[in-house]
Amino acid sequence: MKITVLQCDIVWANPEANRERFDEAIDNNPDADLYVLPEMFSTGFCTNPEGIAESTDGETLSWMKQKAKATGAAIAGSLAVTDGEKYYNRFYFVKPNGSVAYYDKKHLFTYGGEHHHFTAGDKRVIVEHCGVRILLEICYDLRFPVWSRNRGDYDMILYVASWPTSRVMAWGALLVARAIENQCYVAGVNRVGSDPSCQYCGGTVVINPYGHTIAQCSMGQECEASAIIDMEALHAFREKFPVLNDADTIM
Repeated sequence: MKITVLQCDIVWANPEANRERFDEAIDNNPDADLYVLPEMFSTGFCTNPEGIAESTDGETLSWMKQKAKATGAAIAGSLAVTDGEKYYNRFYFVKPNGSVAYYDKKHLFTYGGEHHHFTAGDKRVIVEHCGVRILLEICYDLRFPVWSRNRGDYDMILYVASWPTSRVMAWGALLVARAIENQCYVAGVNRVGSDPSCQYCGGTVVINPYGHTIAQCSMGQECEASAIIDMEALHAFREKFPVLNDADTIM
């Protein structure tokens, strides 16, 4: 499977402008099987979603469906969504056939006030695409390894993020740790630019199960990177060095 990760600036609270930006980025990087966009890619990381969040059948999800069909690739990224009377930081994974899976962020960023308006999810979500089982995670989830512990049920983790420059060293270290400890591929997709609260420098990478970076975006720049997820190599590594067989039982 070929994955392309998109590290872009995000126009604050302007979904139309951001859809156009990511539409162009995808068109300029054809032939991927999966495109991954950052956290809240249509608005920026808004902790106060009133008047910004989209409905569950909003224009950005419709765009994701159209783009997935047009490219023959899955499109993945999170949005601020209103569902009923609640708001969610919702990670959509849209396949070319129109099917949609989603994960609601479990660990809300209390330091930034996300918990005051958003509702936390309570379900781990794993999707299958091109023979790869993929765990969906969002930003702050990266700091909680028990939540993302590999139970033998996935091959890759996607982390979409708005992770600030001030803590980017932790971002890089934790992504490597998640890949090594879970014996899986990890893609961490972060934004660049700024919003009313933070500066962002990216650090978007794809990491293999050994903890080696196999694709990365230049720090501080809008760019894209691609990598091949080699399932034969992953299976061979797990068979040769079956670490997950000795994992602690999750209580």
